[in-house]
Amino acid sequence: MSLKAIVTGGGSGIGLATAHALAGKGMTVACLDVNPPGEPFIGIKVDVVDDAQVRAAVTEAAERLGGIDVLVNNAGIGAQGTIEDNPDDEWRKVFEVNVFGMVRVARAALPYLRRSEHAAIVNTCSIAATAGLPQRALYSATKGAVMSLTLAMAADHVREGIRVNCVNPGTADTPWVARLLDAAGDPEAERAALNARQPMGRLVSAEEVAAAIAYLAGPESSATTGTVLAVDGGMHGLRLRPTR
Repeated sequence: MSLKAIVTGGGSGIGLATAHALAGKGMTVACLDVNPPGEPFIGIKVDVVDDAQVRAAVTEAAERLGGIDVLVNNAGIGAQGTIEDNPDDEWRKVFEVNVFGMVRVARAALPYLRRSEHAAIVNTCSIAATAGLPQRALYSATKGAVMSLTLAMAADHVREGIRVNCVNPGTADTPWVARLLDAAGDPEAERAALNARQPMGRLVSAEEVAAAIAYLAGPESSATTGTVLAVDGGMHGLRLRPTR
């Protein structure tokens, strides 16, 4: 039986790569996004900051899919700066998407997930949750919240048969990162600096992150819950000597 999956932020980057990865595993996938993709996916337009939109979109997805077995909470936005640089309205906006958006979608999906024999939630977190990165105070705060939320959700729902895990990507080669690079004074130098920050010497690809999400979402990880899986080129755990 084909599993049914919802991917938020499924219109581009890690979300779209995840939709393809899940479809490659035989799942039927609905992509929820402000700019959703078309076939072979079920595209549903939604802004995760609006609870009424979220509930309607999840209900539509469940009806068109015939249920929900997997939720990938991937929708998110970025922010740059120290705590002095982002005004209160931006703090609220980023938390609304990155944290409260996940809450809204998961809350709406839980009644359907409870009916599944293979229920899994995978949240997209970040290396920013576990490593102090410069100029990322607001973004890091939201991702720290996502990681803690993941563990709390895993504890709350494990006895309902719902597994909850998250993936912590390192700096990924996504459209958002490309826009940051384009806005830099010297995009090539900035990309070289980002590459150098990764122990493997390169950015993580969206497909590599998607493969990890697909693993956590699939039946082969049926004994895994409350786990934070780093896909970061070694950023979290490795401390290499500088090259000469």
